[in-house]
Amino acid sequence: MSVSLAVLRGIATITLDDPGKKNAMSEAMADAFAATVKQVSTDARVRACVLNGAGGTFSSGGDLAMLEKLRTSSPADSRTFMLGYYARFLSILDVPVPTIAVVEGAAIGAGLGLALACDMAIAAEDATLSMSFVKLGLHPGLGTTYFAPLRFGRTHASELLHTGRAFDGRHLYAIGGAYACVAKAAIGDKAHETARAIADNGPLAVRALKQSLAIDRAALSSALEREASAQAESYASAELGEGLAAVKAKRKAVFGEP
Repeated sequence: MSVSLAVLRGIATITLDDPGKKNAMSEAMADAFAATVKQVSTDARVRACVLNGAGGTFSSGGDLAMLEKLRTSSPADSRTFMLGYYARFLSILDVPVPTIAVVEGAAIGAGLGLALACDMAIAAEDATLSMSFVKLGLHPGLGTTYFAPLRFGRTHASELLHTGRAFDGRHLYAIGGAYACVAKAAIGDKAHETARAIADNGPLAVRALKQSLAIDRAALSSALEREASAQAESYASAELGEGLAAVKAKRKAVFGEP
């Protein structure tokens, strides 16, 4: 099982649990994630939800083998697949209580996108973060083009998405993407301290407040439609082929002369 769940004293902890692959977000993980979120969402005991990754890493992003496979699909099939893939991971939005992403280790591409989809995030100071889609020759997905401007503001989101550069948890906190930034050794305790504070409040009021603060689902849906179409174009392109080859060879991708 690539996703695990624990519920203790009203706090649900969902764990991306494939540490051997740095919690890469595969199709199988998407299925397991959606099933786990459904379980949490229907558990009346749950008052707060923590999302983390096993092995000290949040997620290295989309599974590269899955991306390779999508390169053999038609654009129409790729687009349909991606919309379903997005929906399974973004089911985190349907959890009726506040969700807290624990961002430590690596949170790359779709991995960081998933963290940004949570209601709030806490970051380890030395976390390794990026929205590096373009470095692969791939358009961003999983709602990243919606969530990054929402969390950081348009200017910071534009710079980080267009450059694909790496940054750390301190920077995530500085631009408003995390409510706290702590040493990695303290991050689990700090996240559960926040979850406990939420869980000790009036549950009906907390659930109603979550709805009051809900994102614009119509705007997100529009962004996801755009992302799925653009990613389908990427899968059919030579650019992504070069990007994936560069990852395998552990070199910088070369997309021709400017």
